[in-house]
Amino acid sequence: MASARMLMISGIASGQGKTTVTAAIARRLVREGRRVRVFKTGPDYLDPMILQRACGGEVYALDLWMVGLDACKRLLVEAAEEADVVLIEGVMGLYDGDPSSADLAQAFGVPVVTVVDAGKMARTVGAVVLGLQQYGPVKLAGVVLNRIASDNHRNQIVQGLRDMPVLATLPRQTESLPERHLGLVQPDEIAHVDQLLDRLADAIALDMPAWEAIAPVEVMPDEPSAPPAQLLAGRRIAVARDAAFAFAYHANLACLRALGAELVFFAPLADEPVPADANGVYIPGGYPELHCATLASAARWQQSMRDAHARKVPILAECGGMMAITESITDADGKAWAMPGLLPGRVAMQPRIAGLGMQSLATEDGELRGHAFHYSTLETGLSPVGETIRRSNGAVGEAVYRHGSLTATYFHAYFASNPAATARLFLPEQA
Repeated sequence: MASARMLMISGIASGQGKTTVTAAIARRLVREGRRVRVFKTGPDYLDPMILQRACGGEVYALDLWMVGLDACKRLLVEAAEEADVVLIEGVMGLYDGDPSSADLAQAFGVPVVTVVDAGKMARTVGAVVLGLQQYGPVKLAGVVLNRIASDNHRNQIVQGLRDMPVLATLPRQTESLPERHLGLVQPDEIAHVDQLLDRLADAIALDMPAWEAIAPVEVMPDEPSAPPAQLLAGRRIAVARDAAFAFAYHANLACLRALGAELVFFAPLADEPVPADANGVYIPGGYPELHCATLASAARWQQSMRDAHARKVPILAECGGMMAITESITDADGKAWAMPGLLPGRVAMQPRIAGLGMQSLATEDGELRGHAFHYSTLETGLSPVGETIRRSNGAVGEAVYRHGSLTATYFHAYFASNPAATARLFLPEQA
């Protein structure tokens, strides 16, 4: 039996300040000597980067569908065995999504804390919190009041909360975590990010008696599962990793290693070529559209991608990774930039979202789960070899293309949902 103080930090909607509050609490507790683990609900790359910077440890996704109930449980058991406090940042509103943050909290008996942007409310906060408490079967342990203007403002809110504990308050901040079209920006893009996180930790007022009154959650470990077959033993997979290609789940890299692969990393933005001895390449998603000029001038990297493709090295290019290996990317200003051209076709940015949501791909090894989220479109003469299915309505989702040894798609696969299908992506066709 493993136990730790666990909290689901949720809210009534996006934009309430869940990531800011979670990061502030995590940094505050770490500075006080607590061992803190943080998770993020649902598919997300950017919030976990901020949370990871705040707590100093890797932040994994928890989702009852994409990750799976058993895998979520294993992750929570591991966290409870090594940490005093486990924080889980929810997604959107508490009851949004299928499964929702409330479903995840209920599955493991995790108390819920709701973050409320109280900047334009006072006693009405009590009605909002009461609605969250009564709407569904969650154990609401308290609230965090965000963007508080004054002590008088806080007192008015508390009067309306009746007996609901206020676990923390965060005053209005002159500086917030910046965002762009896919969400928050990456930590390395924020000047003095650690100083900003320290200021948030200094500013958040924790009610420690109320905090300590929350009982630890006990999680019973299952029998250890058998490790996946070493289908990638002896294979050296080169993974693109820099500011343009940062959207790779820790769980994806861990899955490749569990399959027996050795991972090596290279940075296309630094014009680093694919290592010559790599016999697999993974180009994850990210923000290539923000680095078009650099990628277009990265002659060594571009040629190394063409060489690897010519040698029939298996290549997986996901979302931003796929964008960067087409013939060109047209940026938001309408300028086209030449890319390596492994995938015949052109990508163009657009102001509106082009793909979103949980999806699955049927493979000969079973279902591979994941999601899509992109603001660009691909124009290509290739016919897809497969298409994902949207979980929300069963409609066709993202196309999957094969061109020689290249597999390219907007679909972000969660590798651990099907290790065998994942391994096949990095094996030669005849294997």
